[in-house]
Amino acid sequence: MQESEIKEQATKQQEVQGKLAKLPLVTAEIAKVIVGQEEIVDELLISVLAGGHCLLEGVPGLAKTLMVSTLAQSLELGFRRVQFTPDLMPSDIIGTEILEEDHVSGKRFFKFQKGPVFTNILLADEINRTPPKTQAALLEAMQEKRVSYAGEVHELPRPFFVLATQNPVEQAGTYPLPEAQLDRFLMFIRVPYPSEAEEIEILSRTTGNRDVELDTILNAEDMIELQSLVREVEVSEVLLTYIARLARSSRPGESSNAMVKEYVRWGSGPRAGQALVLCAKARALMNGHFAVTLEDIRSVAKAVLRHRILLNFQAEANGITTEDVIDSLFESVSPPSSPLD
Repeated sequence: MQESEIKEQATKQQEVQGKLAKLPLVTAEIAKVIVGQEEIVDELLISVLAGGHCLLEGVPGLAKTLMVSTLAQSLELGFRRVQFTPDLMPSDIIGTEILEEDHVSGKRFFKFQKGPVFTNILLADEINRTPPKTQAALLEAMQEKRVSYAGEVHELPRPFFVLATQNPVEQAGTYPLPEAQLDRFLMFIRVPYPSEAEEIEILSRTTGNRDVELDTILNAEDMIELQSLVREVEVSEVLLTYIARLARSSRPGESSNAMVKEYVRWGSGPRAGQALVLCAKARALMNGHFAVTLEDIRSVAKAVLRHRILLNFQAEANGITTEDVIDSLFESVSPPSSPLD
């Protein structure tokens, strides 16, 4: 290798390290506005770094929308918010054709007017407040990162994330997301109530004249490079086997796990394993590691699997949750003795 190539490689490594060093600064910017919820913020960043979409669930008033908008402000990315309501139409999201007239020739023609989905970060606020037809309008955009309208394909900007919030389905006026839509979300994060100390701090911060200015930490080019770097993180063959066994053990027809056989209607598909690998890689990179560990997998497992395991009525009657099933999977599937081999 020539000296010029060595210098170029060293410079590139320094630039990458500099961008990685900025990730804690993004977290710090969010902490200027959001009290506590450090684990939730980390999972949100993991989802963004892994290039996937994220669904946050919690009762109203837990700062889900504020968390996403604050993240967008700390990144130099396009940001649009759509408030999902029962009367929202698919064209309100993806766009529609409008009739225009050429002032010179007088000819009329249809022109596609892009909807709010044409951005880098789309906040789908209270996504389960709108009927399934409108929810489905996001399917192609989330999976293919493009929109088809009137026989034409329109590419979405890069990077592109859907960060959605929803209220618990038990609440009035909600439409539960179908399994196919849920599976498009890389992670499903449940936002808990704050602790007493955090709630006191929230009251202190939000009832005065405190004005917070946020700094922009990373731009679109940085995010695309970091996403590419996530995929270069090493994961050993034994850990890939372990992830595959976890996913397969969640399926009643293939599992020897008693809880799965009794309480699970449908287990996770291959996309769950892909999501586990990507999220574990993103977590490793956030912690400055370039190889996935067993702890990385365990840390992201619940957010990756909880919406991909469908329980039966018996589980609901007995108070069994998907988290209980995931815990039992980790107990029944033997971990590799040397995770980094």
